[in-house]
Parts: sequence; structure tokens; C-alpha cells
Amino acid sequence: MGDDRDTDVAIEAPGAEEIAVLPWPALFRHRVQRRVESSDRYEWWVLWTVLAGLFSVGFTITILAVSLPRIATDLHSDTTTLTWVITGPLLAFGVVGPLLGKAGDIWGQKRMFMLALTLTLVFAGLTAAAWNASSLILFRVLGAGEGAATGPASMAMIMMVFRREDRVKAMGFWSLVGAGAPVLGVVAGGPIVEHVSWRVIYIAQIPFTALALLAAAVILPGRDKAQPNRIRVPLDIPGVTTLGVGTTSLLFALNRGPEWGWTSVGVVAAFVLSPVLLIVFFVIERRSRAPLIPLGYFRRRNFAFPIGVQFFSNFAYMGSFILTPLFLKQAFHYGETKIGLLSIARPLSFSLMSPLAGYLAVRWGERLAGILGCAFVILSMVAWAHVDPGASNWAVMGALALAGVGLGVSSPSMAASVANAVEEENLGIAGAAQQLLTQVGIVAGIQLAETVQAARQNSVGVAASFHDAYLLAGAACVLGLLCALFVKSAQRGERRQTGERSEPSFVGTM
Repeated sequence: MGDDRDTDVAIEAPGAEEIAVLPWPALFRHRVQRRVESSDRYEWWVLWTVLAGLFSVGFTITILAVSLPRIATDLHSDTTTLTWVITGPLLAFGVVGPLLGKAGDIWGQKRMFMLALTLTLVFAGLTAAAWNASSLILFRVLGAGEGAATGPASMAMIMMVFRREDRVKAMGFWSLVGAGAPVLGVVAGGPIVEHVSWRVIYIAQIPFTALALLAAAVILPGRDKAQPNRIRVPLDIPGVTTLGVGTTSLLFALNRGPEWGWTSVGVVAAFVLSPVLLIVFFVIERRSRAPLIPLGYFRRRNFAFPIGVQFFSNFAYMGSFILTPLFLKQAFHYGETKIGLLSIARPLSFSLMSPLAGYLAVRWGERLAGILGCAFVILSMVAWAHVDPGASNWAVMGALALAGVGLGVSSPSMAASVANAVEEENLGIAGAAQQLLTQVGIVAGIQLAETVQAARQNSVGVAASFHDAYLLAGAACVLGLLCALFVKSAQRGERRQTGERSEPSFVGTM
């Protein structure tokens, strides 16, 4: 084939001995992949590809949040039962993350990423065909469980191809999609459900995911050059089991507490079981030769404190994310479409700030980015605590935009700090650890904010009960700001002088 010396390809002639035949689709993929890999912008091709996959999975996680009553009517169920359509995927997304992150470190991030997209296609079709509340919840939870692999796998591949000093820039775009897709889903979900059908959302997800899967097969690296001699270690099943069940117990107790009562037998048992299993997990990890999460990482300043920032900022951000549509509906009496249109202010501000913040963090430093991000989220919660029915649409959008700016400023720097604090072979589990603790923060924020609002509503009124819940979220984010004070900013100047870019060279297979 001319000067193509990388692959021996022969076309069979009648009666000729078969030497080697490469199927034309594989030949086409190989040629495209070689051309893309040789590009000076290859790392950005990888970024856009993984973000496409991440978005195709992430935007449906919370897309039904503002439309549960309508879906409950369609499926002859009730809103209380269907809240599991939202919280179930959030639980699965966080709990399964460490297992899939470690599996990616062992078996390859591209394999896990493509497996997740493939199963997303399957469960999108099943979700669109759901016939009752139970089947809808089951398919959404299973779909989010396998989709959880896209988070740590995409982050790991980004970190592999970008230089350490450029990672924060890339994570600006990753944070935009990772955190912005679920919020954008709520904005789009309301009008679609109100005017068409909730099933259309998942039917439309199929071609989007198929295109992302095709791009991933051609563009993504099969193995990073920095890990050519990676030793495959056994998966830490005891660690996976104890961490998964312990975390699930905690999230289950937070989720069911408002419904069953915080002193009910099931909730108390789950709260007791969680710390016991997490202690067992730490004992197992200390003794394991191939731990799921190396515990020494939590003694590293730029691993533990950035994760703390993400935990508390997402507690406030996503707690208010669930509160706001309910507040606008119950106190302002707005319809689903208007709520969705007003809510655009938050993902829009996030989308404008997050990529920009990745570049500015190079000048600011990660610590200042974390501090400013938490400060903006706190201001958003305080603003919401002073928004009353009758307030202008500009006041509503301004309060929303503050939260979007805040998380957009802090998330890229915190994610890059964690990745830069670990070894290359553990990038997957580092991303999964962030994802797990972020999801715990999200579920805790949602459940506790809703609990405070419901508990205060009869005594202080609808609007004031929401104000109290927003103040709780803001108080939690103050703890995130304190964590940000201990984040160490990277020494950019030294990196420019000593850091050498490792040119990407990847195997053309998964």
C-alpha cells in the first residue's frame, strides 16, 4: 500500500496464497487514527471525543427532575416513588465509580469508556420503552451504573495526553460537561416533557451516543506511552464490596430519612452499617497489596483538600439545584417551561466561566480558584435566601448565575490538583474517588436541603422554608472554602522550565 509500512496488508488475488487480509472498515479506522494521532492537536481531539461521550451519558441523569408529576401520571404512579428516577442514578453513578475507575486502570480506560457507551445505548432504548414506574427506575439506575465509567475513564485519558501544566485548562472543559450536562438536562427536559413526551429524550439519546461511540473507537488512545509496562493486578473485590455497600448505606439513609423518618429502624440501621463497613474497608485497604484506593493519597494535601472543596461546593450547588424548580413552582407558581428557561442562567454561566477558569488558573493558582469558586456559590445561596415571590426574573437568574460561576471557577482547578497528586497508573481511581465523594456530597445536599425545607414549611411558610434550606447549603459551602485555603497551587514557572511534553504514541487497538 505505497509507503504504508506500519501494517502489512495484502489483497487476495484469485489463486494466490492468503498472506494477510485486513477488513476495509479496520483499515479505514487505522488510517484515520494514524492521521489524528500525528496531529499537533491530538490531545484536543481526545478531549472533544471524551466530552461527547460524557455528555451523552450525563445529560439524562437529572433531565426528568422538573417533570416528575407528569411522568407519574403517565405511568400511573406517584411522585414520591418516582423520586428514585433522580436519586437512584445519582447513587449508582457515585457508588459504582471506584470499581469502574480501578477496572480502567487495570484493563484500559478506552475499553471501559466504550463499554459504558455501548451499554448506554441499550439502556436508553429500554428506558424509552419503560412500561411502569419500577421498570423506569430499574433501567435508569442500571444505565447510570454503567455510565459511571465515563467519568473516571474520560478524566484519566485527558490526564494521559495533556501535559501536567495544561491539565487545568482541559479540566475546565471537562468540568463544564461533567457538571453542566445534568443541569442542562433539567433546562431542556421541562419543555420536552411538557410539549412532547419524556420518552423522546431517551430515543434521541441513542443516535448521540452512537456517534460518540464511533468517534471513541477511532480517536481515543488504547494505552498511554507513560504506562507501557503496566502490571495488571487483581481487582480488590473485598475493598470494592465494603466501600460500595458502606457508601450505599449512607446514601440510602440520607435518601430515605425524609420519607421514613430519621429515627425509623431502616434509616438508623443504614446509618449504623455505613461507618462499620467503611472502617472495614480501611482495614482491608491497609493490608491489601493492590488496594482499590491507596490510603496514603488522603495524606497528600492536594488530594484530600481539593476533594473536600468538591464535596461541599457540590453539596450546595446540587442541593439548590433540586430546591430551585420546586421553589419557583410552589412559591412563584411558574410553569415548567418558564422554570426551564430561567434555569438556563446557571448552565450558561457555568459554560462561559468553566473553560475560561481553566486558563486563568494558570495565572491565579489553584488555591485562589477554589476560594473564589466557593465564595461565589455562598453568595448564590445568600441571594436565594433573600429572593421572595414577586422578585424579578433578573433577580432569579442572577442568583442562579452566581452558583454557575462559582462551580465553574473551582471545579477545573480542583480536579487537576487531584490528578497531579497521584501517579499516572492510578489516574482512573483518582477520578473515581472524586466522583464518589462528589456524588455523596450531591445526594447529601439534595436530601438535607429538602428535609429542612419540608420541616420548616408549616411553621414559617413556603418561601421562608426554602430560604432556610438555601442558608444550610451556603453554610456547607463555607466548609468547602476552608478546605480551599489548604490547597497548594502548582509552581507554574518551575514546570515551564523543567517539564517536558511527552509526545503521545498510542496503540491503535483498545
